[in-house]
Amino acid sequence: MSDFFQNGVISTLHKLTEQPIEELENRILSFTNRRPVALILPSLYSELEGVALPNIVNELIKVPYLSEIIVGLDGADEKQFKLAKEFFAKLPQHHRVIWQSGPKIQELYNLLDEKDLFRGGQGKGRNVWMCLGYLVASNKARIFAVHDCDILTYDRSLLARLVFPITAPNLNYRFCKGYYSRVSDQLNGRVARLFVTPLIRSLKRILGDVDYLEYIDSFRYPLSGEMSLFRDVAVRLRLPTDWGLEIGMLNEIYRNFAKNQMCQVDILDRYDHKHQELSEDNPNAGLSKMSIDIAKSFYRVLAGMGVIFSDQFFRTIKATYLRTALDFIEKYVGDAALNGLNYDRHAEEQAIEVFLRSIIIAGDQFLANPMELPMIPSWNRIISALPDFTQQLYEAVEADNA
Repeated sequence: MSDFFQNGVISTLHKLTEQPIEELENRILSFTNRRPVALILPSLYSELEGVALPNIVNELIKVPYLSEIIVGLDGADEKQFKLAKEFFAKLPQHHRVIWQSGPKIQELYNLLDEKDLFRGGQGKGRNVWMCLGYLVASNKARIFAVHDCDILTYDRSLLARLVFPITAPNLNYRFCKGYYSRVSDQLNGRVARLFVTPLIRSLKRILGDVDYLEYIDSFRYPLSGEMSLFRDVAVRLRLPTDWGLEIGMLNEIYRNFAKNQMCQVDILDRYDHKHQELSEDNPNAGLSKMSIDIAKSFYRVLAGMGVIFSDQFFRTIKATYLRTALDFIEKYVGDAALNGLNYDRHAEEQAIEVFLRSIIIAGDQFLANPMELPMIPSWNRIISALPDFTQQLYEAVEADNA
């Protein structure tokens, strides 16, 4: 549905027409002689055996403007790594599979340990970070795009819409975030709908006019894994390795760049992917763990701006969040009813109860260790500390893919 409304401080690029995908791809192709584009696919081996990734690969085969595709492969042994190379061999574009748990990459992680450079644990954050490092080393692309590998409703127009704002030379954007509607026969996206937005609105009520909160609140789907950015942006970013990757990325963009260099773009009418368990009985798993990590990410940024946190402050956040989140439920009830969608109010309020607990757990963890910094250093710092590290990374990946 057409929607040209602009709100917040981030430019929003809408889907207003059904433009033929070939038309948009040809326009991108005309820009790529000066702005070549690479795609990062952070993937678990298990996703190769699912239904989403085979369709994604079949769609990517048709994309004419990619200079290279980098697959960050997690959770694979040697046999599975070989099978993964066969799986992606049908891609006509130059492509490489980075075997994250392979001995060559592990040696590089050991080098970071020797220099006391935090490299985090296995996860999407570290996977994306290593893929960015390889693209910096290969020096073939100027634009980097990232999207998830579990998108059940994927078609290649998603990628075209994601990279166009960055590749178009007449636009001023250096970072682009994708957004979409998380709807099937019901409203999905519980963490974004029931946690992130109500929490940000609650913090705005308590703290008043804070530029950072207005910035985060401007993103229509801040937890999306789809983004595109310039190479010189990528080398300046520190990345978290926990569930706060997407928010952590937005925090780094906020810290380093002007808002008129950022945008968000509507990339797909309907987006569906695998759904995490709520994990109401386990704060170390599922959406429970995700919400805790996201909350801590917000607290760290605000503390860096001078906000003083205490037990009493977190209790105030909890009370304000509960009222705000319940008000949002009333809005979702109407949205679902108008569109004939299933709506389980009990399940929604159960999620809010889990997120309430997350706010306090995150606060306790933050107060217990306010100096915690689960961020991998920027590639600029890595290159400064280990000048030949990216070359070693490039050679390791090339050897694994030979």
